[in-house]
Amino acid sequence: MSTDIHLKAADNIRLLSMAMVEKAKSGHPGGAMGGADFIHILFSEYLRFDPDNPDWIHRDRFFLDPGHMSPMLYSVLTLYGILEIDDIKNFRQWGSVTPGHPEVDFIKGIENTSGPLGQGHTNAVGAAIAEKFLGQRFGDWMSHAIYTYISDGGIQEEISQGAGRIAGHLGLGNLVMFYDSNDIQLSTETNIVTSEDTAAKYRAWGWHVITIDGHNHPEIRKALDSSLMEKDRPSLIIGRTIMGKGLVDDEGNSFEGQTSTHGQPVSKAGASFEKSMRKLGGDPDDSFRIFSEVGEFYHDTIRKKREQVSLFRKREEEWSENNPVLAAKLRDFFSGEAPDIDYREIKQKEGIATRAASSAVLGFFADRIENMIVSSADLANSDKTDGFLKKTSVFRKGDFSGQFLQAGVSELTLAAIMNGIALHGGIIPVCGTFFVFSDFMKPAVRLAALMGLPVKYVWSHDAFRVGEDGPTHQPVEQEAQIRLLEQLKNHSGRSSMLVLRPADATETTVCWQMALENTASPTAMILSRQDITDLPSEGNRYKDAQGARKGAYIVVDSAGKPDVILLASGSEVSTLVEGAALLKERKGLKIRIVSVPSEGLFRRQEKDYQESVLPAGVPRFGLTAGLPVTLAGLVGDNGRIWGVDKFGYSAPYKVLDEKFGFTAENVYEQVTKLLSS
Repeated sequence: MSTDIHLKAADNIRLLSMAMVEKAKSGHPGGAMGGADFIHILFSEYLRFDPDNPDWIHRDRFFLDPGHMSPMLYSVLTLYGILEIDDIKNFRQWGSVTPGHPEVDFIKGIENTSGPLGQGHTNAVGAAIAEKFLGQRFGDWMSHAIYTYISDGGIQEEISQGAGRIAGHLGLGNLVMFYDSNDIQLSTETNIVTSEDTAAKYRAWGWHVITIDGHNHPEIRKALDSSLMEKDRPSLIIGRTIMGKGLVDDEGNSFEGQTSTHGQPVSKAGASFEKSMRKLGGDPDDSFRIFSEVGEFYHDTIRKKREQVSLFRKREEEWSENNPVLAAKLRDFFSGEAPDIDYREIKQKEGIATRAASSAVLGFFADRIENMIVSSADLANSDKTDGFLKKTSVFRKGDFSGQFLQAGVSELTLAAIMNGIALHGGIIPVCGTFFVFSDFMKPAVRLAALMGLPVKYVWSHDAFRVGEDGPTHQPVEQEAQIRLLEQLKNHSGRSSMLVLRPADATETTVCWQMALENTASPTAMILSRQDITDLPSEGNRYKDAQGARKGAYIVVDSAGKPDVILLASGSEVSTLVEGAALLKERKGLKIRIVSVPSEGLFRRQEKDYQESVLPAGVPRFGLTAGLPVTLAGLVGDNGRIWGVDKFGYSAPYKVLDEKFGFTAENVYEQVTKLLSS
């Protein structure tokens, strides 16, 4: 056992990591043991944070990419007293604050929900963009570093291509990434699956790259110092580490560098838990013990952190006194509250596509919301996020004065970057692409839903009416998939997502209002490519469309009990209006038409309201350009749904409407059949 306090602290992290997994009989000890040296040096000597207020907005951020290495992070947080010994003893158990992959909890020092490899370090790219954005507006005094930790798996995940490209292109000198290169992954050695030159790859993207012995503390410090000196390039520190460092077998022989120790307790992997414990200075009978010297060292480190924070706060107070307007703006940015917007001022043209209506809203926002960042996956002029772009400028290396990120063709990367921007705080992130390409984004959308991140997704070209682009670009099953998240609650007990498909231009304005007011979860705006006839109104259409705020509302009604209720979302609502005219003219039927931009939100309303919109005993007909199951929960077993049961064909959208039966005439025919049956 080493007498050097830093080596001893790293060994203590190894011991706690090993003990956690052993007690839980589940987990990944090997990588955590290998990364202990870097994590100790980073957290004890470099990472700026407030031990008494871990969500302090001026802290450095640390984003863990390989969530399976969580024992390493939990261990160092325990040394700081942010987690308790009982917390790590409860690793991976029901109700634990130390699950197998960390879940975002700023108070507990967890900056992101990690697990799916590649997303964590891409979150860090988003946070680095956020830091540059805020620094441009409030000054270098508030600059801070974004650290991230990646493993071989994260380097291999395709998302690393987009993250590396964008970070290098934008010159994110505030980003420092440690690559734990131990030549081992879950089922094999890395040389079986890759032979790339990782350092050369990142240098080609414009990164500052250093290769070190990841267990050598002076080399770690030198690499971090060098990285923090970089102002125009992100830094990659390739740390050559040993999987399961410190492990021995029953005979006392080294058991380091074994694939088996990646994903199971060391005793199951072939190592000796007891002898490895003793070799590292631990006690198998008291495996969660913190060495007294290490405890004292971290106690002293906490004191130093507090002194560092105190000095920073004095600098902040001085800045605030000299810049009261900016100080108020900074507080407003980080308040987490929706901006104060008078949506009635937004002017919409008649009969336009909802993507165009969204563009008008975004243009309105560009003049009024200073902390909004909008991005697009090379489709700004098609998803119409260019309504915002036309009033600002794009981010460039050394210039973050604008508010638009051109991400290029990289939907998953873009979505994970938006998560990182949201996690950093102080900024409202908005991103756009075609709805069909939401498939690429879903892993990051799912994490946004888990974390309760208020990212706004602008998904245009919402149905087969993409037309001549062909079936590869025509969303069919996507709406049914994304609406499943409306039916799930996250750990806070809130609905994990708000999904909105507005029926006309005015409803789009109201849906954007709902999106900005939704600060507890992500929001999806599903928008049409083609123009849509405005819904009828006997008075003020904007006032009528406020019904969307309850998820579903009556657009057209009859005197007395209706003979049939027609319901839809998006552009299909206007088709129902046309069909209802035929039903009234030819059959004399009393019709109610309901717009349902969000079934999930509607289901959370009081039962009385739900029944007032969709009373029992009245036949229902649903029209959807997606799978019929999209409306099944609202139409019920005794109704009828006309939807899409096959992939689309290439043709102008009006031809497709005719061929697929999305016409007033077919609405008339289908409702007639429903009522006659």
